[in-house]
Amino acid sequence: MFASIAEMTLTLDATTLVIVATGVTTLLGLFLLFVSKRDSVRALAWWGAAYVIGGFSVAMWGVNAASESMLAGISNALLFVACGMIWNAARLFHGRDIQWTALFAGAAIWIVASKLGIVTEASSERIMLSALIVAVYTFLTARELWRERRKILMRRWIAIFVPILHGAIFFIPIPLAAWMPAEQGLVMLASGWMAIFAAEALLYCIAMAFIVLVLAQDRVVHVHKTAAETDLLTGVFNRRAFLEGAHKLMTAQVKRREPVGVLLFDLDRFKSVNDRFGHAVGDAVLRLFAQTASAAIRTTDIFARFGGEEFAIILPGGIDEAMVVAERVRFAFEVRGVEVSGIEMNATVSVGATSAVVPKNFEPRMIDNLLARADAALYRAKEGGRNRIEFSDPLPELASLPVIASPSLVPVLQDAGQEVVGQTV
Repeated sequence: MFASIAEMTLTLDATTLVIVATGVTTLLGLFLLFVSKRDSVRALAWWGAAYVIGGFSVAMWGVNAASESMLAGISNALLFVACGMIWNAARLFHGRDIQWTALFAGAAIWIVASKLGIVTEASSERIMLSALIVAVYTFLTARELWRERRKILMRRWIAIFVPILHGAIFFIPIPLAAWMPAEQGLVMLASGWMAIFAAEALLYCIAMAFIVLVLAQDRVVHVHKTAAETDLLTGVFNRRAFLEGAHKLMTAQVKRREPVGVLLFDLDRFKSVNDRFGHAVGDAVLRLFAQTASAAIRTTDIFARFGGEEFAIILPGGIDEAMVVAERVRFAFEVRGVEVSGIEMNATVSVGATSAVVPKNFEPRMIDNLLARADAALYRAKEGGRNRIEFSDPLPELASLPVIASPSLVPVLQDAGQEVVGQTV
């Protein structure tokens, strides 16, 4: 049976496959390099360079496969380096460091095995070792893609499945070379089966090129979206992202019939900080508060800078939970704000809090009423001596009422596209 398969697979011309694989892989590599430069994605540059090196190694192998020259062994080593670069490119996609030692480990193992005579031009060990190295690097690539927990879409599963399948296929020569008679096994694996593996590797390279382009596109979109939702000075959400996140949180709370809490923060006497110490120190105070609040809140809480020295938090829970978070942030900032940028500052923050149960007929406009109630409480905290928390009585159920906003909140609501019909002082 194996002999008939070998005769059948011999119809695949190995020379043609080598030429096609070299050309296609190199062109894909150059294309990925071009896209990486255009989109500034470092991982794509690594992937493209790996394809170029891999194409060059295949060309070298095609020229020297029949010879006993050292170039034949170098071509294999370069191919393993390319496989290691693809694995590290997958790491770079998700912000992980390059593993330099492991990257060159496959090539080093191959060179040492060749020097010691463990692998020769006509040995099953040569086929088994090369297949094992390629398979290990491919499984490592799949593992890196699997570790990316943020990818929930179906294309993430495709990105994992393709390298796993490729690695599994490259494990096939190992038992074949070990179980079959040496002469028969080498004839099959060196002829027809190797042609099949070459064709499969070519298809794998093409598929992975498209997959990494999709991953790169997702990453670019994510970066742009993050930039649009992030306050540049403090690195936390801006008010647009806050309103979007608040809508999602309140929608989720509708199903639970549970309340949400809103906190508004205003740094005390911030204008005097800018006047006395300059805007650079003022910016340092804003960043310090953003860092302090981010460390003090829960992962379910949404924190944002509304503009100037005003910040906001919306969280799942009632007024009791909101007051606990507010006091934690207030106290932590009072402790850390004693000295900022080497200057005795004694910076503090005032907080306004409120909460309400989200009704079944929840409308996005209701968020503005919560903000208005929290802002009214914040003004009472300011008037009551600052560095304190005031709260508006929680509503048993949030109603869709006209927005009544204090003067400081009017620009926020207008920026969100809301009409302000009244004001409270």
